[in-house]
Amino acid sequence: MRRVLEYGDHPDQVVDLTEPVGPAAGVAFLVHGGYWRARFTRDLMEPLAADLAGRGWVVANVEYRRVGTGGGWPQTPQDVAAGLALVARLRVERGWPGRLVSVGHSVGGQLALLAAQPVDAVVALAPVTDLARTRAERLGEDAVQEFIPEPPEERPEPYTAGSPIARLPVGRPVLVVHGDADTRVPPAHSADYVARARAAGDSVTELLLPGVDHLTLIDPAQPHWADVVRWMA
Repeated sequence: MRRVLEYGDHPDQVVDLTEPVGPAAGVAFLVHGGYWRARFTRDLMEPLAADLAGRGWVVANVEYRRVGTGGGWPQTPQDVAAGLALVARLRVERGWPGRLVSVGHSVGGQLALLAAQPVDAVVALAPVTDLARTRAERLGEDAVQEFIPEPPEERPEPYTAGSPIARLPVGRPVLVVHGDADTRVPPAHSADYVARARAAGDSVTELLLPGVDHLTLIDPAQPHWADVVRWMA
């Protein structure tokens, strides 16, 4: 059964919730990417949502305000945290068994890592982990300049608060998955994040996929997805 739940008054403050007919295998909270831009929506995660629902997971696919729809810093991460809080509360009220796992892709990985406190584990698929570095490298066609207009030397606080690499330890098991053919978020970003997270005491599993690009990571037909689901369970 699929329903749309509201966690705020804005049209983008919603969660698509799908519950299995039988006992749940776990609860998956999906956070899409798209470099915080309005034209990219939770539809990006629909293939993963359908796959997980077919495996018996409760699936919550969150939408949030993005640049152009009232989002940006700090509204966008606040929305994801609010959506996750709703799902975490429902998990307790309805007694859903299994783990609550956030699965975020690209900036969705950033947002999932920043909001990790209510979950049991995080899957970060090619996550954006360092906003200052992402801005300096002009990734996503200068996406950070839209998300936070001021440069870090003028307004350092959001670059620290919004960068998972500066918010360690997470305190939850983390699976970082990255393709070595990714040009949207270079794999070196994840390698540096993993090293720093382990040094901070986090339990981090890293999966580097040869020949895989950015969008292939959210294709459940690809061989790596079965490994991700096994880790989630």
